[in-house]
Amino acid sequence: MKLLAIVGNNATVSYNRLLLQYMKRHFAPTAEIELQEIKGLPLFNEDDLKHFPAAIEALIQRVKEADGVIIATPEYDHSMTASLKSVIEWLSASYHSLAGKPVMVVGASFGAQGTVRAQMDLRHVLDAPGVDAHVLPGNEFMLPNCKTAFDAAGNLKDQSTVKFLEECFTAFVKFVHLTEGTKKEDTEMSDKRNWDQSFDVVVLGFGGAGATAARFAADAGAKVLLVDSAPEGHEGGNTRYAGQLVGSGSDFDQLKAYYKALTAPMNLDEDMIDTYVTGMVNMPDYLRKYLGVEPFSTVKDGKQLGGDLDIGAMSHEFPEYPGANSYDMLLVHAGYFDSALWKKLRKAVLDRRDKITVWYSSPAKHLIQDPHTNAVIGAQIEHDHVLLDIQARGGVILATGGFENNPEMIQDYLKASKLAPVGSIYNKGDGVKMGLEVGADMWHMANYESLGMLHGLTIATPAGERGRLILAWPHINDGSVFVAGDDGSRYFNETEDNRHGHLYYHGMWQVPIANDHPHLIFDQTQWETFKQSQLPIDNFDDLTVKADTLEDLAKLINAKPDVLAKTRADFDHFTELGEDYAYGRKIESMRAFDDGPYYALPLEQAMLNTQGGPRRNTRAEVLAPNGKPIANLYSAGELGGINANQYQGGNNIAECLIWGKIAGENAAHGLTPTTASEEPTADATSGASEEAAAPTATTSSADSTQYPTGPNQYIGVSDEGMGNEIVVRVTYADGKLENVEVLKQSESADVGLKAIKTLPQEMVAANSTDVDAVSGASVTSHALQDAVADALKKAKATVTA
Repeated sequence: MKLLAIVGNNATVSYNRLLLQYMKRHFAPTAEIELQEIKGLPLFNEDDLKHFPAAIEALIQRVKEADGVIIATPEYDHSMTASLKSVIEWLSASYHSLAGKPVMVVGASFGAQGTVRAQMDLRHVLDAPGVDAHVLPGNEFMLPNCKTAFDAAGNLKDQSTVKFLEECFTAFVKFVHLTEGTKKEDTEMSDKRNWDQSFDVVVLGFGGAGATAARFAADAGAKVLLVDSAPEGHEGGNTRYAGQLVGSGSDFDQLKAYYKALTAPMNLDEDMIDTYVTGMVNMPDYLRKYLGVEPFSTVKDGKQLGGDLDIGAMSHEFPEYPGANSYDMLLVHAGYFDSALWKKLRKAVLDRRDKITVWYSSPAKHLIQDPHTNAVIGAQIEHDHVLLDIQARGGVILATGGFENNPEMIQDYLKASKLAPVGSIYNKGDGVKMGLEVGADMWHMANYESLGMLHGLTIATPAGERGRLILAWPHINDGSVFVAGDDGSRYFNETEDNRHGHLYYHGMWQVPIANDHPHLIFDQTQWETFKQSQLPIDNFDDLTVKADTLEDLAKLINAKPDVLAKTRADFDHFTELGEDYAYGRKIESMRAFDDGPYYALPLEQAMLNTQGGPRRNTRAEVLAPNGKPIANLYSAGELGGINANQYQGGNNIAECLIWGKIAGENAAHGLTPTTASEEPTADATSGASEEAAAPTATTSSADSTQYPTGPNQYIGVSDEGMGNEIVVRVTYADGKLENVEVLKQSESADVGLKAIKTLPQEMVAANSTDVDAVSGASVTSHALQDAVADALKKAKATVTA
């Protein structure tokens, strides 16, 4: 048996050291006891948790290798020494080195009470959440009057004291064996499970947080399985569709003040806030070091971006809050809403194919727990239509995103009948379900973010489809037009700028309660104005409901005729009075309605993402309701995100990067990297195969070996789209572009797909790639043009040769 004995003070002359030296000699036939001095150890400093001092790393390793720990504590001022408390803080920070470790407490004192108060204090600390040591119950060995207790050779003189120490030590040896036996039994039961495959770390969700976690776990030496419920080319979660903006800041104190103002009056754990804010302050270096880019600052250079949004102004979304000027939003280049950040995160995963296995169309169904300790030891994943039990030796990381596409959860947690997701359609609350199954504590379940026209609305979207993110629509709130709620009444100021869907509400910014079927109501004059401007949708006339009277229109849209008529009358009256007494809309934006006909366009509340999910701590560990971590379970990203109440753009992407890194490194910590030969292969009945473990991600090396070509045909590739690569086959002869075939693409199935369908014919007709991009799908359009240009370059090079 190997035991580590910690000397509880840093004095040159220590009777507690003398006691441990005696125990080392006296119990040598039973156990190998190694003394650990704390005299030269640095004082605990949270700033050093990212890079532990070498002496502390060595201490953590010694504790890990020991079968048990003996702590000898002196007593000063009714407690242990500050230096001993510092050691415990090191051992409980980040890695929980004492968790589950058998510990024996002894102590020597000059006085008659023999460290009784210090031992009580020490036992209390060892039982604290995050320390979780298994302290030997009873058997309290306290050596009083220690100055006269030892002879010249350092041996205890009183034989009754020796006998009691032997009794205590014998009980500790049994306690260690009992603990080892329980661990062995648990390990044996885990080993007996018929695992289909085994990995060091299993990451559930291939979005920004999951990609980051997998990358850093692999860099820490772990063999990683990364799974996603989306098919290949549609992974990426909400990160793929986001603006690609990353929250950052220049001053810790100011940025912390801003974040706390955003979440007020809610109170969050200070350590969590500090971890988050520190991560944002360090974000420029993070992007340089880990993604190899020079960050583009929207505060300094936002005006260069152009487009529908004033990104520079959005950098300080709540400028009236303290510390707002310290906030910045970073981009990986001078562009946004183009998946640029996502593609870099994805590339970091694919560049580590030797360490990261990727499974697409493979939703996680359940977490697997040890039957005795409740530690998470794996996950059940449906891969190729087969349920596989996958072992995770280091841990499982939940990065499955929110519940934007789960109607039941939307109703239960957000009090809305339906919302239109403008991000991924694959975020269905799987992480919430799995967290609940293993007893995770939930937080921020009622928080979600929006964005879009008016207060965050979009055109009504069929169930199961992504909503259109419409950031600008000329005259949407200018003229004889207003938004009617379910009963036909107005419920907000149509000219008020929303802050991620939040409108000002009696001192706080909140997303308005979503109506079930709101409509945009307008008259003939407004209809003609809309038709003369650029419409955000092609099927505007098909979706618009028309009636000669407001009463008939109300019936068609399931509103109350008298309410809709009164709303229009009040609107016209406010226009005459020169002030909107209901909601304060800018009077110059209001025009009285015509006598008919009238129109209604169905709208729906847009939703960027939910924030709720399992509560996590600074180490990305998922917590139970008692505040203690669920062993080996971690989380990152918008599943259980830290953001609540008012939301500042860039916050969610920042936490994906910050806690993704923390989760990946913690799950991999202390693991011995596994070689491929050590992996169990699935048996014939499991439905899995050797090939299932191989990386399934594709590369960008498309050529004629993958895609056949005939005479005058050339393959072109572009990685500039919203999804993975676009591959085209171009027929080009005698200076003429004869045909463009799209062989591979994974663009969005809405406007992106329109560009895929229409642009090839337009480029052929124009005999050029220089054609207008499809409105709302500029990124996909340019990527397709880039792929065709790549093929034409090869074609012209062949002709020249």
